[in-house]
Amino acid sequence: MSDTLWAPWRMEYILEPKPEGCILCSAIENEDAYDEHHILYVAEHTYIIMNRYPYTHAHLMVVPKKHVNRIEKLDADEQRELGALWFRAQSIVRAEFAPQGVNLGMNIGQAAGAGIEEHLHAHIVPRWIGDTNFMPMFADVRVMPEHLDETFHKLKQAFKSLL
Repeated sequence: MSDTLWAPWRMEYILEPKPEGCILCSAIENEDAYDEHHILYVAEHTYIIMNRYPYTHAHLMVVPKKHVNRIEKLDADEQRELGALWFRAQSIVRAEFAPQGVNLGMNIGQAAGAGIEEHLHAHIVPRWIGDTNFMPMFADVRVMPEHLDETFHKLKQAFKSLL
């Protein structure tokens, strides 16, 4: 099997019309569109979604359903569920893709690098030695070993263990 350089995500992001309202709120509105939005798991207060414009392969986000921009605006149950799913999701990613490391983080506020500043979300970014090479630094291109939809279907099966 030959390796594929897959990098359409950046141009798609640049050219696509920007939706009105919050994309993280609208993603969860219609249960029939969960697969289209790459939503892997929905809990009482939060959900897990694949990042549509990933930094690395299998980049996920854990998102509260409540539209808030800071973690202290979540109640205790919402905070607990966010944390529990965040750590469980990184365990599933480790089991499915065997990354050599994982970055867990939140970018809260524009100065911290938040791409979606108005809606809090927690990142799970699997890392492999050599995944940061000349491509992202010079060409704003990331090399993905598998199409986003294929990764989604693998992870969706793995996330059934949370049910």
